[in-house]
Amino acid sequence: MIPVPGFEGRRVAVFGLGRSGITAARALKAGGATPILWDDGVSGRLQAQAEGFIVEDLTAADWSGFAALVLSPGAPLTHPKPHWTVDKAREAGVPVVGDIELFARAIAVLPQGQRPKVVAITGTNGKSTTTALIGWVLQQAGLTVYVGGNIGIGVLALPEPTPGAVYVIEVSSYQLDLTTRFAPDVAILTNISPDHLDRHGGMEGYVAAKRRIFQSRKTAPYVGIDDPYGFAIWQELKAEGRAVDPVSVERPMDDDLGMYLMDDWLTYNAGGRPAPIVDLSKARSLPGRHNAQNAAFAFLAVNDMGIPEETVVKGLLTFPGLAHRMEAVGHIGHVRFINDSKATNADAARQALASYPSVFWIAGGKPKDGGIDDLTDLFPRVTKAYLIGEAAEAFAATLGDTPHVISKTMDAAVAAAAADAQAAGGDQIVLLSPACASFDQYPDFEVRGEAFRAAVLNLGATPETAR
Repeated sequence: MIPVPGFEGRRVAVFGLGRSGITAARALKAGGATPILWDDGVSGRLQAQAEGFIVEDLTAADWSGFAALVLSPGAPLTHPKPHWTVDKAREAGVPVVGDIELFARAIAVLPQGQRPKVVAITGTNGKSTTTALIGWVLQQAGLTVYVGGNIGIGVLALPEPTPGAVYVIEVSSYQLDLTTRFAPDVAILTNISPDHLDRHGGMEGYVAAKRRIFQSRKTAPYVGIDDPYGFAIWQELKAEGRAVDPVSVERPMDDDLGMYLMDDWLTYNAGGRPAPIVDLSKARSLPGRHNAQNAAFAFLAVNDMGIPEETVVKGLLTFPGLAHRMEAVGHIGHVRFINDSKATNADAARQALASYPSVFWIAGGKPKDGGIDDLTDLFPRVTKAYLIGEAAEAFAATLGDTPHVISKTMDAAVAAAAADAQAAGGDQIVLLSPACASFDQYPDFEVRGEAFRAAVLNLGATPETAR
């Protein structure tokens, strides 16, 4: 745990007692604060009371006595309308922060020589794989590495800082909205496409939240420029005089320093002199152009931290992959089953669909705005689709003449896709890439991915061995 200083002896309101909220309360208490907790759900309050925290109805509290409000990322800061705790905090002049901001303050008070390095990653898609990949490569280089944030362990639950350690932190747009002093040494923006627009009041607010990862001029920025939003941010940072490395898998770099994909090779451009770095066709856990982007960010960030190029390349080629993201979970004969449950929107599903010439596609769940309308150019790759969850009927309409069936449940979809893939003969891919949130049938994408894995193994599939 990372104790949070700066609130010693003061009352701090904490709303939302999920993973980040209860962890923030523990970290505040360890730093000497008196956290006052509340949650709309009874179970969260009971857990807090069982741990000995003060649980107080914040609707009736005296907000003038609070030093800060720590807001769960799940509670809206601005849209569709501010959470009621935000209104009360603002009326009382109380600052509203999140767990990433508390982490930033804990790091900032350390003497310079004792301060660990911080690498932060955000983006609509690819941020979890990039985070895990950077953590893996740094670990292979022999460094003390802590990986967490929006992936895995909450940031304040990570071990206390030690000199020479590196924190590799995934941060969401919700978390970035709650920061003012977050100043990572390295910041990566993978890409931006429409997502969570209801929480940010539209695309402008969403882009602004993502851009906050570069709010400190002390931060070394790396930006994916294959979408118009990332390209514009790259241009803005350059105009501010920032030294920024762009990453593209769609176009070569010209005069700018940066990394791009040439055939299967990650290539670094140094003033018009392209230098091939690594052949990604040898990286079995990094298929597809989207993973080339993730690998490029990892190479740039880690190499610029002084890790030798050959060590970084070895780490990229040995990366075991991220659970629920293009994860091979098993095979039945020549039929391979790929778990891409983390594809919670159409843009993420595009990356998976584009990685294979043909697939038996399992999709659906709680739909996002636009559904799969933007994927029509990839429908020729879909041998047949198996539709589950709330989105099934709408997706069926969009698929039109593309072969499909409404399976409703994961078990039914997996069984039907497996049977059809085996009947087709030859090497085949059954791909779960839902292009939807999971909340209609599952509490999160991880549980959905495990349901897919279980359904595959229940058919008698041979589990994939570590690669």
